[in-house]
Amino acid sequence: MVKESFPDAHTTQIQNGRLRMLNRLREGEFPLMTFMAIPSVRMAQIVALTGLDGVIVDCEHGHIGDDSMHNAVAAISSLGVSPIIRIRGPSPDLIKRALDTGAHGLMVPQINSAEEAELVVRYSKFPPQGLRGQGSAFPAIAHGLTTPEYMASANQTLLTMVQIETREGVVNVDKICAVPGVDLVFIGPNDLAQSLLGYTPAKGDEPEFVQAVEKIVTAAKRNGKWVGRLANDGTLAKSMRGTFDSVAITGDTKAIQNWYTAEIETARS
Repeated sequence: MVKESFPDAHTTQIQNGRLRMLNRLREGEFPLMTFMAIPSVRMAQIVALTGLDGVIVDCEHGHIGDDSMHNAVAAISSLGVSPIIRIRGPSPDLIKRALDTGAHGLMVPQINSAEEAELVVRYSKFPPQGLRGQGSAFPAIAHGLTTPEYMASANQTLLTMVQIETREGVVNVDKICAVPGVDLVFIGPNDLAQSLLGYTPAKGDEPEFVQAVEKIVTAAKRNGKWVGRLANDGTLAKSMRGTFDSVAITGDTKAIQNWYTAEIETARS
């Protein structure tokens, strides 16, 4: 991996009004995201029109294949919201395929070491910074650019997010956060609780869990990275403002299920 210094999402001087998540993060505006697990262009449009800044197209746990991934990115980006793709892991082919949709951001789960984080950066950046290949017209379209314009800006404007959600990741979090090209560290609280406590979800006040979250936040800020996490609802998300730079509020499947459950209980009460 090339070790010289390059501009990144934190330091870039490039301006692109379509990159909503990046712009809100740079302005310190606490942008909000959610997860999308249902493969549907209409679902992508509905979620994107709620006022969110970013939609995480969940190709790790969601029911979303390549075709639906491409369609979701196109639908979300066309509505002025940032599509972010969560892939299954730090594999070069998964990174390439996700970024060729035109995603504004990449989220990679269960990063446990600096070496894994470096791999993510290496294959998400074009040369000379990395080894990403070029061959698709779709990324430029989702950024509202020509392909040459996209090639000149992508390394600086792509939001590269890595998830810390294991005991090993917490142990190595300082080294992970120090990797150049990692822009945002995202806490997966459910997997983190399972790894640390042996159950999920965490109650939220377990000392080991609280200390792990604090360690991740501190490491991210010390290394000049943004930090985010999952929140179950808007009230919890609001309480995290000031500690976190961004929060993902639940996901489409939970939102639908929770709304119907609550309303049906009310109707039958």
